[in-house]
Amino acid sequence: MSLAEETKPVEGANPVEGANLIEGATGLWEIVIGCEVHAQAVSHSKLFSGASTTFGAEPNTQVSLVDAAMPGMLPVINEVCIRQAVRTGLGLKAEVNYFSVFDRKNYFYPDLPQGYQITQWTHPIIGKGELLIDLADGRSRSIGITRLHLEQDAGKSLHDQHPKQTYIDLNRSGIALMEIVSEPDMRSAEEVGAYLRKLRSILRYLGTCDGNMEEGSMRCDVNISVRRPGEAYGTRCEIKNVNSIRFAMQAVDYEARRQVDLLESGGKVAQQTRLFDSTKGETRPMRSKEEAHDYRYFPDPDLLPLQLEEAYVEELRKALPELPDEKKQRFISEYGLSPYDAGILVFEKENAAYYELAAKDRNKKLTANWVISELFGALNKLGVNIANSPVSPEALGGLVGLIEDETISGRIAKDVFADMLETGKPAAAIVEAKGLRQVTEPGAIREVITEIIAANADKVAQYKAGKEKLFGYFVGQVMKATAGKANPKLVNQLLKEELGK
Repeated sequence: MSLAEETKPVEGANPVEGANLIEGATGLWEIVIGCEVHAQAVSHSKLFSGASTTFGAEPNTQVSLVDAAMPGMLPVINEVCIRQAVRTGLGLKAEVNYFSVFDRKNYFYPDLPQGYQITQWTHPIIGKGELLIDLADGRSRSIGITRLHLEQDAGKSLHDQHPKQTYIDLNRSGIALMEIVSEPDMRSAEEVGAYLRKLRSILRYLGTCDGNMEEGSMRCDVNISVRRPGEAYGTRCEIKNVNSIRFAMQAVDYEARRQVDLLESGGKVAQQTRLFDSTKGETRPMRSKEEAHDYRYFPDPDLLPLQLEEAYVEELRKALPELPDEKKQRFISEYGLSPYDAGILVFEKENAAYYELAAKDRNKKLTANWVISELFGALNKLGVNIANSPVSPEALGGLVGLIEDETISGRIAKDVFADMLETGKPAAAIVEAKGLRQVTEPGAIREVITEIIAANADKVAQYKAGKEKLFGYFVGQVMKATAGKANPKLVNQLLKEELGK
């Protein structure tokens, strides 16, 4: 139930810098991609009824008379959904339209009991905006947002409950969808992945959609066409209802190559809606594209135009949380983090909050390294998210503190961290119980160095003859002999002195 399916291709856009061109048998091709994301607005009740929106309930237990389209039932707009749409628009730096209209979009579908969908066609609640994506090569690109409009979700057809019959679950019918339509600004599967991840991140920061694609609360239609670089846009196909970022990226690669092969063999791309088969990794036709006149849009006579007041919008604007881009810049300027590290930490707001708690009164860069390298790696292995981390931010901060004041070395800290993951004990308690305090007494370290040098006379001779790479060997031997507890900086300093004699 998209909007961009009715929009016309834009002619003559130039290829963007860094576009990922496909090499065909007859030359290069450019991929042109736009996305329509259906994001369910976080609300306890539906867009036009008081029925619950809780996910996972028994089929048809959350259906009001309005959702079931019983005769004479009238929709009543849910102000929470309006607020969520406006907040999302503000988060996307988009224009808020103070005047918008709900229309009826007429078509038949078994899980659409009204026979029409209430949506916004000519006057959406949100206009043009932008979203900044960060790419793996360090480039950032601005992707245009065309509009955001509110509409009802449909019910769900269940085809796997009976060998010969299809069942209908209307629990989802009437849940508020924010359809976020992008400009055709993306040029590769990587950019589509970056766009969807960034959009989901912003929605989660705002709390306007949970972004859970597995449960269908965020779904994506991907519009793909190919053209010769610099030429007019080609005919596009829409890959419908992709419920995974990985699948969206796979669909782009497959569909673009399919269109290139088709055009180069003398065929024509038919404008159509297609499905992505994640098992086979390919797209296949679903239906031909409808045009706007097929839907016979007209303003819904049961709903007055929506008129927002400026004070209402400004109040929502002032109450917006710090969003990923702003938080990233703050982490760079305030904490001295690299753009790469800051970008990783702010991507999920829970990660950013964890980091800031762990880094309180600690070395910010050192804490960032521990969160990104050690903590994220461990959570990935354990298969848990940061909310269920066995190591609290305060506990990780405690570990970093022990490294900072040279109680333990970075090498020993990794062993302590592994123990913390397993036992949940504080770092200081583990260090004391296992006697892991760092050896910082020069005399004790010099004594070990003397023994290592005496036992490796041949390597000492080679080192003094110019084989300087052996220095690392001696460092390793000293650390091994002290079970990793010797202060590395002191070991380096004293080794140079002793080997220089």
